[in-house]
Amino acid sequence: MALERLDTHDVRQLFQAILALQNEQECFQFFEDLCTVGEIQSLAQRLAVARMLRNGATYHAIEEQTGASTATISRVKRCLHYGADGYRLILERLAENQTED
Repeated sequence: MALERLDTHDVRQLFQAILALQNEQECFQFFEDLCTVGEIQSLAQRLAVARMLRNGATYHAIEEQTGASTATISRVKRCLHYGADGYRLILERLAENQTED
């Protein structure tokens, strides 16, 4: 199980650090130091792909709009259907936050 491979002291500290961030500016600062621009863009792209898949977009539309490869789209789709529900959780929370604004 992937969770068992992830459940290490270092990963827990990383997650605790992320949870300690208090606003978007702090996120920008932390992730700019932590990740390359490409890594951040890849993470953002996967989230966009998940949102589009959840909204019923076709692979072709997703490729055109995000630039994601079919392999990335397939991987995200597999996570949406058989993963740990992380995408579902965060997409629902983001949707709730948008309706509150």
